[in-house]
Amino acid sequence: MPSYRWMTLTTDYGLTDGFVAAVHGVIARRADWVRVIDITHQIPPGDVARGSAVLAQAVTHMPIAVHVAVVDPGVGTARRPIAIQAPNAILVGPDNGLLPAAADALGGVELAVHLDDPGWFLPEVSRTFHGRDVFAPVGARLAGGTPVKSAGTPLDPATLVRLPDPVVTIGDGYIEAEVLTVDRFGNVQLAAPGQALDDLGDQLIAGGLRAVKGGTFGDAPPGDLVVYVDSADRVALAINGGRAVVALAVSAGDVLRVATR
Repeated sequence: MPSYRWMTLTTDYGLTDGFVAAVHGVIARRADWVRVIDITHQIPPGDVARGSAVLAQAVTHMPIAVHVAVVDPGVGTARRPIAIQAPNAILVGPDNGLLPAAADALGGVELAVHLDDPGWFLPEVSRTFHGRDVFAPVGARLAGGTPVKSAGTPLDPATLVRLPDPVVTIGDGYIEAEVLTVDRFGNVQLAAPGQALDDLGDQLIAGGLRAVKGGTFGDAPPGDLVVYVDSADRVALAINGGRAVVALAVSAGDVLRVATR
C-alpha cells in the first residue's frame, strides 16, 4: 500500500494557542514527507455539526489524503477514537458524528476501527489533547502506508455515531430546511440541495423577508436578499453587501422557510 503524500487537519483549536502547532509538529516528526493542508481550525468550540459539515464539503476537493479531524468535546471520556477507510482516503478522529458525512462524500465507509492500541499513540497521552497524542501520530503512521486494519479493533460501520439528518421538506412552491452553516460573510447555507430551487419562482419570501432567486450576490440590488445555489450545491441566502444571518436572525440548526410569493 503506497504512502499518502497529503494530510489534512480540521479542528476547533483556533490559532491563538500552540495546539495546532503541536499537532503539526507530531506529524512532521513521524511523517516528514507529508504535506499538510489546514482545512480550518476555526470551527466554533465543540460544534461537531459545524465541523462535520465543513469537513464533508471540503474533502471532495482534496488530493488522496489522510484526514485528521478533531472537534471533540468528549475527549478523555468513553467516546471511541476511530479511523475510517474510505475510497482513496482515511479519516481519523473521535467517534462523535464528526467523520461519517465526510466518509459518505468520499464514497462510503469501507472499514472502521477502534483505535485501542496504545503502541500507536505518543508515549504519554493527555486526557484532554488526543489531537496531539492520539490522532496525529495515528494519522502519520497511516500516511506511511500501514493498513487501517492494523490500527485497532474492527468496528461494524453501523455502530459509528452519526448526527441526525438535517430537516429538509420540499413542497409545492416552498422549501423548509435546516440552517446547515453560516460562513464568515454572513451567508446562510441550508441543508436543501440546490435543485430544490428549480421549482420556485423568481420572487421569494425567505424567513418573512422579500428575496429574489439569483445565481450570485449581485443579482439582488445592494442591501437586498438573494437566494441562490452555493458552491457546495446547497440552497443559500445572502444579502448583497450585507449579512443575511443578521437580517434573518437565524443560527445553525434553525429551520427556515423559502417560498414563492
